[in-house]
Amino acid sequence: MDLFFEQLPVVLGALNTGFIQTLKLFFVTLLGAFPLGLLIALGSMSKFKPLSYLMKFIVWIVRGTPLMIQLLIIYYFPGLVFHNPVWGGGEGGRFVAASVSFIVNYACYFSEIYRGGIQGIPVGQEEAGLVLGMTPKQIFFKVKLLQMIKKIVPAMSNEIITLVKDTSLARIIALQEIIWAGQAFMKGSQGISGAIWPLFFCAFYYLIWNGVLTVLLGKLEKKLDFFR
Repeated sequence: MDLFFEQLPVVLGALNTGFIQTLKLFFVTLLGAFPLGLLIALGSMSKFKPLSYLMKFIVWIVRGTPLMIQLLIIYYFPGLVFHNPVWGGGEGGRFVAASVSFIVNYACYFSEIYRGGIQGIPVGQEEAGLVLGMTPKQIFFKVKLLQMIKKIVPAMSNEIITLVKDTSLARIIALQEIIWAGQAFMKGSQGISGAIWPLFFCAFYYLIWNGVLTVLLGKLEKKLDFFR
């Protein structure tokens, strides 16, 4: 027990560093995936068939393969082709590669949510806008987009919560996120042989952050009730 309390500050320090990396990956992913997902959704609904088929094919590939394999391919494959570290070396390079992987993956999932939200808007809304003299662009941004946001919040919330946990997959390319930090301590000379207690603290970090997000997203959903 004495050894546990001696090691606890060291473990928490390592987990705090890993958690900061996890948060960075989380926010960078959302920052990139939200707009990219909308562009993919609009492309998949385009009347220009080659663009529509291309977007749907990309979404099919990304959604049909594991994120872990996508991480490995995006990180290692460019280096094998170009014979140099495309993403740069060290932790920074691994973070860039992980960010690209997560952004592309989640953009494809978000695109389907966007598409469902847009197509769920009654056709009468667009017809009413045209009668009022609105342009298609005005109808999309002032009528469809606002209603779509209200419709997709629950589905988006679920994907965002999933993203928090999926960031742990970044350890496959040795990105020092929170679970990587916990496992590194367990394998190191400081760890007690066979001890898994650092992983319980990892789970606690995820649980608390998901709890915060659940509360915030719930408040957002209530604020959008004025669309009813």
